[in-house]
Amino acid sequence: MRFLLTGLMTALFLAAPAWPQAADTILVNGKIVTVDAQASVRQALAIRDGKITAAGSTAEIRKLAGPRTRTIDLEGRTVIPGLIDSHLHAIRAALSFSSEVNWIGASTLAEALGRIRQAAQTKKPGSWLIVAGGWNVSQFRENRRPTQAELVAAAPNNPVYVQLAYGWVMLTPAALEALHITSDADVPQNSKLERDAAGKPTGAISGSQAAIIALFDKLPKPTYEEQLEGTRKFFRELNRLGLTGVVDPQGGNLTPRDYGALFQVWRERQLTLRVAYSLSPGADFAEFQTLTRMLPMGFGDEMLHFNGLGETVTAGMYNNDKPTDAQKQQYYEIAKWAAEHRYGLTQHWMHDASAGELLSVLERVNRETPIAPLHWSIAHLNDASAETLRRMKALGVGWTVQDAMYFGGEDFRQQEGVAAARRAPPVETAKEIGVVVGGGTDAHRVASYNPFTALQWFLDGKTVGGAALRGPEETPNRADALRFYTLGSAWFSHDEDKRGSLEVGKLADLAVLSKDYLTVPVDQVGSTESLLTMVGGKIVYAVGPYQRLEEGR
Repeated sequence: MRFLLTGLMTALFLAAPAWPQAADTILVNGKIVTVDAQASVRQALAIRDGKITAAGSTAEIRKLAGPRTRTIDLEGRTVIPGLIDSHLHAIRAALSFSSEVNWIGASTLAEALGRIRQAAQTKKPGSWLIVAGGWNVSQFRENRRPTQAELVAAAPNNPVYVQLAYGWVMLTPAALEALHITSDADVPQNSKLERDAAGKPTGAISGSQAAIIALFDKLPKPTYEEQLEGTRKFFRELNRLGLTGVVDPQGGNLTPRDYGALFQVWRERQLTLRVAYSLSPGADFAEFQTLTRMLPMGFGDEMLHFNGLGETVTAGMYNNDKPTDAQKQQYYEIAKWAAEHRYGLTQHWMHDASAGELLSVLERVNRETPIAPLHWSIAHLNDASAETLRRMKALGVGWTVQDAMYFGGEDFRQQEGVAAARRAPPVETAKEIGVVVGGGTDAHRVASYNPFTALQWFLDGKTVGGAALRGPEETPNRADALRFYTLGSAWFSHDEDKRGSLEVGKLADLAVLSKDYLTVPVDQVGSTESLLTMVGGKIVYAVGPYQRLEEGR
């Protein structure tokens, strides 16, 4: 009988509800934009063990505080889920962030040249000064590129290299000499030295994307210590802008050996945002298969995990609107292998007119191995047609959308026409059809990494030069644009059930904003920053009224 009584008491104890545990942190008196299915807005939030345990009114959440609970008074400020860039070359950008000169956000060419001048004063004579991208002529009041003479005047004792997207580079004489460039024979294939009316070289080199990537590879690489420093600094810079995660598609100028700094920062538990990284097969698929044999999909943890194949799956299907049957067959074989091994896959594709070339291959793979559970995606494709989007939906393929039109919209309108520009990109059509959309930037070679620049562009359709291109029929509202950049992007890293919205049970990734995203004038959205950023309930960035919290974390 005694044993029976003991067993009964044990069963009753286990069945009884657990006493509620005090929260580690509560955020009160705010405007919590949850991005849940109802687009709910709450006043307060409770966090325990890195996850959200409750959301509600300030009075309700205060009841969950204990003697050791940290209370953060939002004083009416807006909180959003941590932003996730679904297509950001963050690993590559981070490697050189501490050693490059950044022109992102400079409003005049004079300001940009001033950054070169300032860097020259802090670096040793002879040190390289490199602007690797992220800027556009239209962002400058002068609306032009720098001249070689201006760069020499700004940094007379340093070789200077300035890259504009993937088509143009300006080098100073010292840089040309260091790279042993004296004629067209010394530059990569499909590029050339630009010359003035008199036939004299201007210092500029123009060419194809592959040629500019090859030219960049000739530059001295940052030391390993600089790569470590750059990785820490760049990720903190992203935290400043409310980012708590990135999906990295690999891309050019990045090889497996370049991941060392990222992995070390991860091993040392110093990552301040979640990274889903990819690898591309390259020219030797057999070698790639060997490389990934011990790398199953999702391998890693909540801060860093393997996300599958990157955007350059095969050279023959990259920036090629007319792939041959042999090139499509090669792509099919790799994609089929990826599907069989349950790998994710994202593909760079620029033009809707040729999107059928890619989709026909994906449909062939899908007939043999369903790909919908794998969250495959197409990146870019700003002019996607409704028919293309319907085919993507049928396959379960998502769409990562970047703010390329913010920088290149005028050129697109000139080439494709006003009507095409009014619907680029057609995110409202994608929403209606049911295609998952993720927001992003494609930074930092071709664009700024600032997510609020992209969010403002989603909302107003204006280019960096101020031209209004997109029509209202393809302009999302604020809630949907934010959803693209949070829950939408989380789908592409296969963890939308863990993050992307501020719901009970999800990871406490969030940003306290300097402005109210929901009500501030649209033209001020782009200047929004984070005052406090959390990843898994841990403060990774804090300034202003919250700075003391980071210092005491």
